[in-house]
Amino acid sequence: MNKRLLLNLTSIFLCLFTVSIRAQEFKLTPSEYFQNRGVDMMVYDDIYPEGHQGGLSLIMHGNRVATNGDIRLEPTPGQWQPVPVQRKRVVDHSSNTITVHLSYPDSSRHLTGFNPMIYPDLVFNYTVKVKSEGKSIIVSVDLDRPIPPEFIGKVGFNLELFPGALFGKPWIMDDKQSGIFPQQPNGPTSIIHTNHNHTGNFNKTGKASVDQLAGEGYSPIIADDIVSEPYATGKRFVVRPDDPYNNYTIESLRTELKLYDGRMNHNNGWFVVRSEVPEGITKEAIKWVITPNVVEDWLYTPVVQTSQVGYHPNQPKVAVIELDKKDIGRDTPVLYKITSDGVKEIFKDDGKKWGEFLRYSYLKFDFSDIKEEGLYQVIYGDSKSSIFRISKDIYDRGVWQPVLEYFLPVQMCHMRVNEKYRVWHDLCHFDDARMAPVDFNHIDGYVQGPSTLTKFNPGDFVPGLNIGGWHDAGDFDLRVESQAGETYILTLAYEAFNVDYDVTTIDQHSRITEIHQPDGKPDLLQQIENGTLSVVGAYRSLGRLYRGIITNSLRDYVLLGDASAMTDNEIGNNDDRWVFTENNPARELTTAANVAAASRALKGFNDTLSIQAIECAKEIYEITEENNRSKSAKVHAAVELYLTTGDVKYKEWLLKETDYIVKNINSLGWFLGRAEKRINDTAFSKAIEQSLHSLKNNLDTQAAETPYGIPYRPHIWGAGWNIQEFGFKHYFLHKSYPDIFGTEYIYNALNFILGCHPGSNTASFASGIGVNSATVGYGLNRADWSYIPGGVISGTALIRPDFPELLEFPFLWQQVEYVMGGGSSHYMFLVLAAQQLLTEQ
Repeated sequence: MNKRLLLNLTSIFLCLFTVSIRAQEFKLTPSEYFQNRGVDMMVYDDIYPEGHQGGLSLIMHGNRVATNGDIRLEPTPGQWQPVPVQRKRVVDHSSNTITVHLSYPDSSRHLTGFNPMIYPDLVFNYTVKVKSEGKSIIVSVDLDRPIPPEFIGKVGFNLELFPGALFGKPWIMDDKQSGIFPQQPNGPTSIIHTNHNHTGNFNKTGKASVDQLAGEGYSPIIADDIVSEPYATGKRFVVRPDDPYNNYTIESLRTELKLYDGRMNHNNGWFVVRSEVPEGITKEAIKWVITPNVVEDWLYTPVVQTSQVGYHPNQPKVAVIELDKKDIGRDTPVLYKITSDGVKEIFKDDGKKWGEFLRYSYLKFDFSDIKEEGLYQVIYGDSKSSIFRISKDIYDRGVWQPVLEYFLPVQMCHMRVNEKYRVWHDLCHFDDARMAPVDFNHIDGYVQGPSTLTKFNPGDFVPGLNIGGWHDAGDFDLRVESQAGETYILTLAYEAFNVDYDVTTIDQHSRITEIHQPDGKPDLLQQIENGTLSVVGAYRSLGRLYRGIITNSLRDYVLLGDASAMTDNEIGNNDDRWVFTENNPARELTTAANVAAASRALKGFNDTLSIQAIECAKEIYEITEENNRSKSAKVHAAVELYLTTGDVKYKEWLLKETDYIVKNINSLGWFLGRAEKRINDTAFSKAIEQSLHSLKNNLDTQAAETPYGIPYRPHIWGAGWNIQEFGFKHYFLHKSYPDIFGTEYIYNALNFILGCHPGSNTASFASGIGVNSATVGYGLNRADWSYIPGGVISGTALIRPDFPELLEFPFLWQQVEYVMGGGSSHYMFLVLAAQQLLTEQ
């Protein structure tokens, strides 16, 4: 071999080697996070650290494994512990660096708002600099001043590790200590001085009470007086040394690393790796080197997304196939039928490229022409959908019914709820409720002003509040909008679909509900009655609407399990819940619309309550202020009052407000159609119909944003509830104006909820419904990693900027929470709508 050839070969080898090395480096992407093949480090792009979603977040080969990398004031902070305020975020692509400026305290959150926090008397600014160096991410923290001596050991840099993926998995510290992440937190514990003893004075408008928040004994707002002893201490910590897809190393170049179990003082806590800020140090007070293992040839496994329930023969049927953007190979999607004689290929097609959304590219496989009933599965390469049915009776059993059979009865307040051998919860809150203190900010965001707005004084027992209503999610409170809103959706379902379904005994006199014990009365009407009893009964007692009814104790607020354990059911003592009031014209007029509609449904079933409901609605309509924020709600109230009473004064007011209605058709159009047809005014109808074309264009624009034909715009909570509401409202647009609005968004919304949604977890959001569903939900039984059939979770959330996530973890409320006032009832409505529309074809 001559020298020139040798030199050329050497040069080629060195170039290839250099390219290979560089290909393994972390680089800043245009989306402003660090990426190395299948590993990403997000840096202060997210906004919800109290929900384990903020600071530094590490995503490895399709899974978020760690998050909330930031300075915190406790070893294992929870939902109510102080978080910093982010001032500025600077991204420098030339140096592969992101620099974030933050500070303590955030005075806007001190003793005020939803989740009020108690900030200690500690003020400092700091900078977190995150830089990539080859295969590692370097994190350094500079402070503007030393930490005061009394807070040494309190201030540290934390990184939270997702526990659901770590139970039973190994870790190593300094090659000297090793262990297995335990299924439950294990002692011993340490008792230390708490930051609560140094409460600051940062917000003169903050109305939350430190004493009320802290209470006596254990309180979730104090996270640093009793903590777990660290499982290990050292300088180099290795997570999952057994698994190349989830293995990463954290090395501290200054202070020691400590491994904590955050579940010791918060059931919803995560594992925490922490380094404390040393005394007297400001420059590089913290310096970590985080080195995730990168699997070089990793590609995101294609995900085939279909309805977990299946399809009616006449329904559009489209599988969405989610692919890695780097996956340039293409398989052919194939539909197979599963028969008693084996699996048969039915249909294959190249599919249609949709384009890119979030971090993926998408292929759509349309098999709408397949109408033969049976069991089917879509296969793309080595990826498979769940098995689903095509059948004319697809929605006839076990699809919408669990909402009415299980979820609504289980959520009923002021009742004992039985299911054969099982007691879901005993009689609860019979002692409702005492008037809340004035000038007070509650832990759940309720604010009582300088007056109770009623004849009752703070602390007075208010009679008539201990009947009806449903517990909201895991908080056990009764918000007026969730109670009235739930009642309204059920009412519209009863009117639209004439549901006469009876599998439950509901006895408001004995206060006992028996699931799967028919009583000869339509369950849907009984649930409408249950919501109306709470809202109208309280109105008649208070002389106005309540804002909400909720526990006065943070300790009870976080209760997991039987709601009957929250109070002793003895009227007039300190464990009674509080009732809040407010002046909120928009909410009051919306509630008037809700109960006006309920009055129609209750006529002939509970005539007394029906009359009380309409009188309540009419009075609220007359006495409530109309302003810029409440006018749309007044339109809503006028529509429902007109439909219920036929009184021409509501018709005349609506006609007078034609210009306003037309200008706000995007928010008003869905409920106006029923009234517009009955008003039968040519000019009014023409104006409405003309304006609806702009609404149609807006909806089409939103739906085109995603491959699912439905808008997906999550803020903090997963967007499932909003998408259901989108489909629910579209039903009324279609029924009133079928020449303008089709049915596609109804089916698209339903399919999204039932499994055709972004991310690798294709579970149905409706618990217990479909082949694969969310059977770990944030409900009253979440501590048991269980679910309530018919509960519908919030669904796939967005880890900013582009990672869709649905974890199987019961304490992540923004992904798996149940809710009243829309979640399950909107879902039930969508199924009934699809069933009706498909049967009519």
